[in-house]
Amino acid sequence: MRDFHLPGRSSVFSCEGMCATSHPLAAQTALDILKRGGNAMDAAISGAVLLGLCEPAMTGIGGDCFVLYTDPNSGKIKSLNGSGRAPAASSAEFLRAEGHKKVPTEGAHAVTIPGAIDAFCYLSETTGKLGLDTLLAPAIHYAESGIPAAPRVAFDWEDKAGTLQGAARAHFLNDGAPLRTGDLFRAPGQAEVLRRVAKQGRDGFYSGEVAEDMVNSLVKAGGCHAMSDFAETRCEETTPIISTYGNTELIEHPPNGQGATASLLLNILSHFDVAALDPFGAARTHLETEAAKLAYDARNRIIADAEYTTRLKYMLSAELASSLAGLINPKTVITNTATLTESVHKDTVYITVVDRDRMAVSLIYSIFKGFGSGLASDKFGILFQNRGAGFTLERGHPNEMGGRKRPMHTIIPGMLRTNNCLTPFGVMGGSYQPTGHARFVTNMYDYGLSMQASIDAPRAFSDEGKLNIERGYPEHVYGELSELGHQINIPKVPIGGAQAIRIHENGVLEGASDHRKDGCAIGF
Repeated sequence: MRDFHLPGRSSVFSCEGMCATSHPLAAQTALDILKRGGNAMDAAISGAVLLGLCEPAMTGIGGDCFVLYTDPNSGKIKSLNGSGRAPAASSAEFLRAEGHKKVPTEGAHAVTIPGAIDAFCYLSETTGKLGLDTLLAPAIHYAESGIPAAPRVAFDWEDKAGTLQGAARAHFLNDGAPLRTGDLFRAPGQAEVLRRVAKQGRDGFYSGEVAEDMVNSLVKAGGCHAMSDFAETRCEETTPIISTYGNTELIEHPPNGQGATASLLLNILSHFDVAALDPFGAARTHLETEAAKLAYDARNRIIADAEYTTRLKYMLSAELASSLAGLINPKTVITNTATLTESVHKDTVYITVVDRDRMAVSLIYSIFKGFGSGLASDKFGILFQNRGAGFTLERGHPNEMGGRKRPMHTIIPGMLRTNNCLTPFGVMGGSYQPTGHARFVTNMYDYGLSMQASIDAPRAFSDEGKLNIERGYPEHVYGELSELGHQINIPKVPIGGAQAIRIHENGVLEGASDHRKDGCAIGF
């Protein structure tokens, strides 16, 4: 039990339904959908689309999504890949010839085709109950009437506004300036796009005037995108990855997402007595950091578009985890793992919903870096993701940029299953996400922390030679980690965010939401 004398928040408990996400308006919208007779998928779609307006630096209809969900009939956990592909004319050779060592994070070359809208349309038709016109109505309303910028949203707006270029500055700035806390953000162009999707389904986005606006804007910015790239975009049903940590099953989305990295990280940690270490001490942080370096090195060598990920079984093998665990020294820092060539970002939204029938949805939705590519379509103001920056330009690499390929994605929805308890959860924070998944699991199952305390606990993550470590650890920990050889950095932005819902054995729902974001868990 938390100390009620100190700042913090309690877990939320309810019986009928629950949503946990990073903005209160999206959470309330999801609950309204449930109360109107929609199921968890309806609620997740409606809330997710609204998040693109509540947190436009983080996500939007020009982005991608991945989804884990329980089948309402069988209860089986299913997964859907809603990530888009590179344009057919994309070429790593072209960028190498232009002198690039990696895909630029800004501009048209980094823009892959948005996949989220197709996924939302597919899931609404195959799994939802209420129909797109009902699900998109809240986002259409708020796009026209405006949403006040919340404090964390305003922080991100100011931090990332320099990315915006051309038409995007008109659509996402207020007289050239970032929106401040309480300023209203309106997106009438996106409202019109959503009205067309509500009426025409995916065709309202991937063909006709909306697609023409996107293609023409991208070509004007130097892109090689074509109408056929949009017309051919389709989500895909996939098979989840399931691994175990003690008596807990971790369910992850398969490649091109990096979910297997979380599985490998926990497999490595299973070779150590994690529970014997101080949860907020230097030894635990060092172990987790070193294990993550090794797991991410494997990720960078192996994970790509599913058609090119040929060594996934090896990545998940006990043999690999054992050999990597043997490389960790509790007294020294590993310095010879491969240099990360993929871009690192911290910008994503996550939503989880459980309904009265205990259907669970774990949905993550992103435009990659803050404000994505920095480009938006001229007429409708659709902000383009820069997921193409997740490709490498290394010749012959499985994740080498190529036409119609999907890049390696950092966003990963998760679920945990322990005995008869199911927990859909997600951790935002770009490349941090597999570490965040592993830390969430070990916080709860090695240290017995509550779900909310597991999310609230301070975080650390090694990136580009520095150990980013949040304020909140005991003061001596920073010095001890430095003595081990870590280069300590206190980041300006907190590390990621998280939400989760647990379905207890007695059917009661427990929700938790990260203090690092503006959101909440609410139920009824």
